[in-house]
Amino acid sequence: MTAVEPIRNINDLKKVEDVLSKNERDLLFFTVGTNCGLRISDILSLNVGDVRGKSHIQLVEKKTGKFKKFPINAKLKPMFEDFTKGKKADEPLFKTIFQHRLERVAAYYIIRNACEKAGIEEKVGTHTIIIIKNLRMSRCFRKCSTIQVLKSH
Repeated sequence: MTAVEPIRNINDLKKVEDVLSKNERDLLFFTVGTNCGLRISDILSLNVGDVRGKSHIQLVEKKTGKFKKFPINAKLKPMFEDFTKGKKADEPLFKTIFQHRLERVAAYYIIRNACEKAGIEEKVGTHTIIIIKNLRMSRCFRKCSTIQVLKSH
């Protein structure tokens, strides 16, 4: 397992989002990760019915088995509404061109390729998006105990 770095500079984060904006699925996938801080396995397990018309996302984390409920923020809500139009509730939220659920290796390549195109030189991977959320939280909440409660630790 290789250590990865967060994208610390907000301008670099915007560059990655610009690169990903060419594909609605990839941009939504990245935005969910950077705004919710979910593990890649939890993001990829989401179905359309988990987010369409909802104010909160509720799930049982795959790694820990813990129940997690958190609000869908103002940035994600319209993205979810547009992306889920005309889709069945039991469909995977993130699918490949072959209509299969997106897998973690493909997610890794989406993130890595977008960062390369945006000119980001840090070592990135699927865990990068979680670290970005954690970094944002540490800037908002100075106390580690507050962050631990929010992250179910």
